[in-house]
Amino acid sequence: MANSKFPDDETKFKIVIEKNTFYFQNVEFEEEYEAYISSLAQNLFILKNKVEQEGLKEEIFIEHIMNIEDGLDALLTLTGFSKESLLRLMTFIRVVDDKELNRIVNKNHWPKEDFEREWTLEKIKSYVRSNKKFAEGIVNLFFKGSTVPILRRVIPLFEFKKLDINKLNFSTESLIDTIIRYKTKGSYAASKGNNPEIVIEKILKELRYPFERGKLEKIPRTLDFIIPSKSSPKIIIECSYVVTTSSGMGDKAKTEQRVAEAIKKHYPNSLFIGFVDGIGWYVRRGDLARMVKAYDFVFTFRADEIKEFKNLLTSAMGYKNESLY
Repeated sequence: MANSKFPDDETKFKIVIEKNTFYFQNVEFEEEYEAYISSLAQNLFILKNKVEQEGLKEEIFIEHIMNIEDGLDALLTLTGFSKESLLRLMTFIRVVDDKELNRIVNKNHWPKEDFEREWTLEKIKSYVRSNKKFAEGIVNLFFKGSTVPILRRVIPLFEFKKLDINKLNFSTESLIDTIIRYKTKGSYAASKGNNPEIVIEKILKELRYPFERGKLEKIPRTLDFIIPSKSSPKIIIECSYVVTTSSGMGDKAKTEQRVAEAIKKHYPNSLFIGFVDGIGWYVRRGDLARMVKAYDFVFTFRADEIKEFKNLLTSAMGYKNESLY
């Protein structure tokens, strides 16, 4: 390589422009995925025919997810319920103890395992194939889940609507609803109104506490809330509500620890508060343990926690001393 002549910047630029493939294609992968899509389509046709011939019965779906490869995937596709959402729902059911929910999902027949980590989709499928009561519980979620009070309370309406028995009847209206929810899920998730920071903002406005967002001079990192101002930061609030899980949560925890160290060094009289919530953090407990170390106080968005947060704000902003005024 010592004698090689490296291409200049213009040549490298032209390579990308003139030899661009536009869309990446891995033919082997594409064929495998097309086979998977075909399998799902056949699954759904089988279900549709059985429902039309025999009527809408739980037994049809129980038998299907137990005995047909990708049968559970077909059920999720029909309802618009993502695999990720199923994993979170399984975790929720495992860690709560609700009489009505336990009855609906046959929880007393579930594998007796203390919660240490989230079940994978493969493990759930293995339990479905080997444990009929477990399979019945999964199907019951879609047949009867909309009647369970605790699910109505905790699952966002956008997702809760997917637990609609009409979707299992292949009705045109339900299929259209599923398509629309698939199409709009990204924009729904990204919408400002779906951002938990709105709750904090509303509280600060109700209490008439001035705040700013952005970067502090000594901390070149965008912060969610700085009270009362960047020039005089007394309380700094960061919000991290996570429903899905990812390896990036570990990076987030490390970043917050670095921010906390910078705050203690450059703004020693400031409080650093974290809103850390969502089933994603519940699952990633190692990352959660590192995350909470960064903050002076941690809150969730549960009603009693919101009340405690308001009390802390009122108390902190009421201190007539150098650290807060």
